[in-house]
Amino acid sequence: MSIEVLNISKYYGEQKALDQISFSVKKGEIVGFLGPNGAGKSTLMKILTTYISADEGDAKVNNFDITTASKSIQKSVGYLPEHNPLYLDLYIREYLSFNADVYKVAKSRIEEVIKLTGLTPESNKKIGQLSKGYRQRVGLACALLHDPEVLILDEPTTGLDPNQLVEIRELIKNIGKNKTVFLSTHIMQEVEAICERVIIIDKGKIVEDKNLKTLVKEQTNQIITIEFDKTVTKQDLNHLSNLTLIDYINDSVIELTFDSKIDMRPLLFDFAQEKGLKILQLNLKNKNLEQIFREKTSKK
Repeated sequence: MSIEVLNISKYYGEQKALDQISFSVKKGEIVGFLGPNGAGKSTLMKILTTYISADEGDAKVNNFDITTASKSIQKSVGYLPEHNPLYLDLYIREYLSFNADVYKVAKSRIEEVIKLTGLTPESNKKIGQLSKGYRQRVGLACALLHDPEVLILDEPTTGLDPNQLVEIRELIKNIGKNKTVFLSTHIMQEVEAICERVIIIDKGKIVEDKNLKTLVKEQTNQIITIEFDKTVTKQDLNHLSNLTLIDYINDSVIELTFDSKIDMRPLLFDFAQEKGLKILQLNLKNKNLEQIFREKTSKK
């Protein structure tokens, strides 16, 4: 396993930031680590990179124990923290050269990561002259500099414009072919485009851990938007089987939620024929990761 976490807990005073967290990540997996603000994502990432220690439990990264082999972990992990620390008065190559000395890697690697992360057009500038998106690329280049086996990325697409998002997304996917990638983000589309598996954390506890395709496929709720040529009452609609929610967009357009894996659209056609109605539009909406995330982390 590239990452093994066993019953990790972390306290900040009386607040329990992580509560008996356990999971493992295989080599070559790209895993999205999701949760609301304050759920404990960054705390766990700092523990896995040995920036802070856990109060309870244990973890291993590349078979190195976080309590006894911190230096070995730091050598084998590439880490991009949420608040990317950079020396703004250094040129990009100067900054990467400094880190190459720290990691004791060949200076030829600097040009490789500059090209890999799309920094070439800005590579002669000081970091302080760069946009937030390009500063994020510098942080990613630094994380890749020593060719680590595991990448831990905390909000890696922060500050990127739509074009840059696509480029960095493809970069992370390509990196994931040969490395283990463990990343957190608030952008659900990024997870859907990049990750094979998602771990959702809420209030310091894991509330979901599944292959992304399996998780979406398992959802039984089916949302159908339908427009009739006449007003239809809730009383009439309530006779439909497996119906769990009725939401009127306006008098004629209704969003219906069914708890069923069976396509409910034929039932609606039969209903319209029985009531003498014409269907003006009918759209099936698949539940996406954002909806699943909201359900798993909604305040109760």
